[in-house]
Amino acid sequence: MKLTGSKALVTGADGFIGSHLVEQLVRQGCSVRAFVFYNSFGATGWLAGLQDEIMSQVEIVTGDIRDPYAVKQALRGCSTVFHLAALVGIPYSYQAPESYIDTNIKGTLHVLQAARELQLDKVIHTSTSEVYGTARFVPITEDHPLQGQSPYAASKIGADQLALSFYQSFGTPVCIVRPFNTYGPRQSLRAVIPTVIAQIASGIDRLKLGAVHPTRDFMYVRDTVRGFAAAAGSERSVGEVIHLGSGFEIRIGALVQLIAQLMGRDVELELDSVRLRPKDSEVERLWADPAKARERMGWSPEYQGLDGLKRGLTETIAWFTERDNLKRYEAQSQGYSI
Repeated sequence: MKLTGSKALVTGADGFIGSHLVEQLVRQGCSVRAFVFYNSFGATGWLAGLQDEIMSQVEIVTGDIRDPYAVKQALRGCSTVFHLAALVGIPYSYQAPESYIDTNIKGTLHVLQAARELQLDKVIHTSTSEVYGTARFVPITEDHPLQGQSPYAASKIGADQLALSFYQSFGTPVCIVRPFNTYGPRQSLRAVIPTVIAQIASGIDRLKLGAVHPTRDFMYVRDTVRGFAAAAGSERSVGEVIHLGSGFEIRIGALVQLIAQLMGRDVELELDSVRLRPKDSEVERLWADPAKARERMGWSPEYQGLDGLKRGLTETIAWFTERDNLKRYEAQSQGYSI
């Protein structure tokens, strides 16, 4: 299906990836309805900082993904839904696993039920590479076994399987997009890249970190949202799980030193045991095979390999070190655990 001229709902539109996706869709000629989490301050998250030329094409609706009536009302008149709303912080999932079930699984059920009843053309459901746990083989293909090594990962496995069940049972046109570790402007300090940049930019040269030996496949956010749009536009994505990954692997420790190098600083790393995941919960290795995305959707990352990572990090550093942007993070930069 073509996004140009169509209307799409983006759940979680006020978040990091969601706000970038809203921009991408508007630029592709899509009319966007942004579903944001209701709050008494009337805050719209990162949407508040988008350019007027973008926001003039966006309709904002507030609600709660856990409310099936609100979800169905938001979906009326749309042909596509990009479902990104979720609880994503892994550390908090150890403390409050039930809230992850309510939001990530039941919230997904509400989207699927409404999409089925309203006969939407496409449901793009957001997964995560965390569903694989520590890689049993690399690069990881979509056929890799699933293993929930945290309550968060388990909730996403449940949501993914529910989405696939609606395709198998009812023919709901679902595509599961599985991004690997996305980074870029607007990301919260729960993630390693922004917290390292924010700490260095704030003058800290001795960084307290958790495990630095695991590897990850980092995806620049512009590539990620291009992948979401490609999934919606491809007829061959229906009923499929599709990776969005850079195809490049790097250890966290090496990543931190690369960021410091790009920022012209020398840093020391100090292990803080408080910041470690439980012993058997740490995901040691993630490295994507993006071949299926190329085959099914004609998508491939523009920020590839070490050079692509450096380019994406340079753009991310530039954004975070702008005075107005850094102010949002300085107060948090010393207190976040990786």
